[in-house]
Amino acid sequence: MERMEKFIDNLPPMDLMRSEKMTLVQLIIPVESAHRAISYLGELGLLQFRDLNAEKSPFQRTFVNQVKRCGEMSRKLRFFKDQISKAGLLSSLHPVVEPDVELEELEIQLAEHEHELIEMNSNSEKLRQTYNELLEFKIVLQKAGGFLVSSNNHAVDEERELSENVYSNDGYVETASLLEQEMRPADQSGLRFISGIICKSKALRFERMLFRATRGNMLFNHAPAGEEIMDPVSAEMVEKTVFVVFFSGEQAKTKILKICEAFGANCYPVPDDISKQRQITREVLSRLSELETTLDAGIRHRNKALTSVGYHLTHWMSMVRREKAVYDTLNMLNFDVTKKCLVGEGWCPIFAKAQIQEALQRATFDSNSQVGIIFHVMDAVESPPTYFRTNRFTNAYQEIVDAYGVARYQESNPAVYTVITFPFLFAVMFGDWGHGICLLLGALVLIARESRLSTQKLGSFMEMLFGGRYVLLLMSLFSIYCGLIYNEFFSVPFHIFGGSAYKCRDATCRDAQSAGLIKFRDPYPFGVDPSWRGSRSELPFLNSLKMKMSILLGVAQMNLGIILSYFNARFFRNSLDIRYQFVPQMIFLNSLFGYLSLLIIIKWCTGSQADLYHVMIYMFLSPTDDLGDNELFWGQRPLQQIVLLLLALVAVPWMLFPKPFILKKLHSERFQGRTYGMLGTSEFDLDVEPDSARQHHEEFNFSEVFVHQMIHSIEFVLGAVSNTASYLRLWALSLAHSELSTVFYEKVLLLAWGYDNIVIRLVGLAVFAFATAFILLMMETLSAFLHALRLHWVEFQNKFYHGDGYKFKPFAFALITEDDD
Repeated sequence: MERMEKFIDNLPPMDLMRSEKMTLVQLIIPVESAHRAISYLGELGLLQFRDLNAEKSPFQRTFVNQVKRCGEMSRKLRFFKDQISKAGLLSSLHPVVEPDVELEELEIQLAEHEHELIEMNSNSEKLRQTYNELLEFKIVLQKAGGFLVSSNNHAVDEERELSENVYSNDGYVETASLLEQEMRPADQSGLRFISGIICKSKALRFERMLFRATRGNMLFNHAPAGEEIMDPVSAEMVEKTVFVVFFSGEQAKTKILKICEAFGANCYPVPDDISKQRQITREVLSRLSELETTLDAGIRHRNKALTSVGYHLTHWMSMVRREKAVYDTLNMLNFDVTKKCLVGEGWCPIFAKAQIQEALQRATFDSNSQVGIIFHVMDAVESPPTYFRTNRFTNAYQEIVDAYGVARYQESNPAVYTVITFPFLFAVMFGDWGHGICLLLGALVLIARESRLSTQKLGSFMEMLFGGRYVLLLMSLFSIYCGLIYNEFFSVPFHIFGGSAYKCRDATCRDAQSAGLIKFRDPYPFGVDPSWRGSRSELPFLNSLKMKMSILLGVAQMNLGIILSYFNARFFRNSLDIRYQFVPQMIFLNSLFGYLSLLIIIKWCTGSQADLYHVMIYMFLSPTDDLGDNELFWGQRPLQQIVLLLLALVAVPWMLFPKPFILKKLHSERFQGRTYGMLGTSEFDLDVEPDSARQHHEEFNFSEVFVHQMIHSIEFVLGAVSNTASYLRLWALSLAHSELSTVFYEKVLLLAWGYDNIVIRLVGLAVFAFATAFILLMMETLSAFLHALRLHWVEFQNKFYHGDGYKFKPFAFALITEDDD
């Protein structure tokens, strides 16, 4: 045993097996070099600061004014970004290489740009509003003129000629020759009118309201404006309707004007005199032309200013974001008693201490400070954060583990094994080397475009797919491997590794009407023999193979989980967990399901017809009965009825009783007459509260420890059965994928290919391709992925993984996103 422990101690450490060793450090920084020191640490990104002002509100902190200034600058930059976006311009995606400006200088620049832009926007809005009013006035003059002419007693042919001239030549009134004729004003008949323009969507309700308000004593004429007008508030194009209301009396006029105001209708005066109409129209057209020129010039000037701002926008936003992060971090620090230094605390990896000290020395030198920054290590009571150094390949697997729970500090990391076991268990369920090649092509496309896609903003689905590109790569490679073992290529078997070991006994065998397969040569070299496909024995053979294989894989992975619990207990020097948890758990699991796995292998090797269900069931129900034909090897009966069954029964109380009573005894021996104290060894600290590394000083409670141990023991005993059964999902999903693929191949593709009609063949091929892409490649991939996830989170990790740690989140500029503005 000692030799084995020495051998384990001499093994080289694995990077991902344990999280990085962390240390709590304290920084004492002179005020004059504080900003530069925090900036350099942000560039390094290896120190997680603790908030020493957690009891203070954000408005009570030291650098609250600087944070407010950065927030105000962020608001201005977002305003510039919105304006650039509305103008249809593109800001510079790549930050320009320019020297950093001071925060005060940038603040002045941003204020000047904002003031200039607001002033240009205000002038543009006023000009746009005037332009809209003149445009509406022009339209009203055109349309209302027709209503006024039709109200006079002209001859029919004169009215027709007037109408033709009013609505011809782009509707300009000055081109109408009949308008120069004398017309009798409408007031001579006692009628008066109000003309204006209103949104088309309000016209019907507007007319009804006028009719009710005047009790029907009015005449309402309307016509579409013929062109859309921009709404100055929403900047959207709106359809409008020109109206003329004829009425009589001053009281009716007051009512109509109030209703127009309520409905947002703009009223414009249209003179009765045709010559005045012509003169006003000319003036309106002249002013419209001038305003169009002015508006165009203003838009060009505004776009030029926005383009100039957009050239620096990315750099400025990054700079302000970093400054705000620096001041937010400075607010987590405290002043010392002299008020001349800032005191900060934080976690950092031990390997990063030299880099942090070098950055602090540079900050002292660059800020011309006469006093250096003090950096020293502190003793920590609380558990350190968990930090794993990952790369592009291992990061996705670490994220899969962290989604369940972040590893406790220094405990075994499941991601080391997940890199292989996760894609392999996925492939056991998905095994088809044709579908695997399709997944491989998709993964290779994502990896080939990695540099370009990493700089783009992707949707949620594409971002998840791109983040797991290396997971998809291994999943596809293992799917090809398992597909070759199952001998399935889109559900079709191939003689890749030579001829079949079987031949048909009679002609009906080929039609699956007989089980007459005769072995006439050595077994098929690799994977499932293709002759099983189409025979009557296909489903029973594949079911038996995949079910037994699922049990073997499941027992192997659960044993790995229990072995990792041993390495955890040994690393934390917790001998109680080794003696009273690891040993009985290994005995219990392998006495039952390890023995079942052994029987499966022996049956495969010997070709026995023994019924393993009968063996396992009567091992408990009738342990004294003779095995008969179910005996696989000599000595099986005394082994399973005496040794294994007895070991399984002894392992349960072994897990349940010793550990709580030993803990109680240790506590009573070390703390006689006292109810509170600290132990000198880490073993007792960890055993008192197995689920928390931070609560070492709680009073010992025997009932709580015993109940916890009882729950843990019952959970393991029941879980040994349920978890083993859960691994049968490998068999179920593999069978479902294979049968579904067979259905699409035989009932869609082959059925359509049996017709001589090219259209039916193309339709069948399209349906087969659609089903393969969206059902087999997307839905089945997602289903197998989720089931593999469950097997790792529940069946594997619950044997050794606590997952109650917290992630190391250093102060790093590289981790700041746009959402932090």
